[in-house]
Amino acid sequence: MVSSVLIVDDDPAFLALAARVLIGLGIEVVGRAPDAATAVRLAEDTRPEGALVDVGLPDRDGIDLAYELSALPWGPTVVLTSSDADAAGAIGSRPGAPSIPFVPKDQLTNGALRRHLGRD
Repeated sequence: MVSSVLIVDDDPAFLALAARVLIGLGIEVVGRAPDAATAVRLAEDTRPEGALVDVGLPDRDGIDLAYELSALPWGPTVVLTSSDADAAGAIGSRPGAPSIPFVPKDQLTNGALRRHLGRD
């Protein structure tokens, strides 16, 4: 069960919304990053048990970042998100890496995020 999460998204309104959703699930938000570079630094500093990562980031592909974060030594649970529901088709899988789940932004409250973070 994930108890701390880093949120990575360049949209301040979504960062605030996602934080409210996660806090409502009883999950501590340990950082909010507007880009991949900040996310990597915050992940190293805070060692979150999970991360919610936007597919489209200004400085790097969010899918690549998600795989990098999931490979950190403490093995955080990473969930990708996007306002484009078709983005799920771009995620694919990587040899030797766990698959990264996807939850569309407009479905954060429907239970899928809760399940992926082990809160059900």
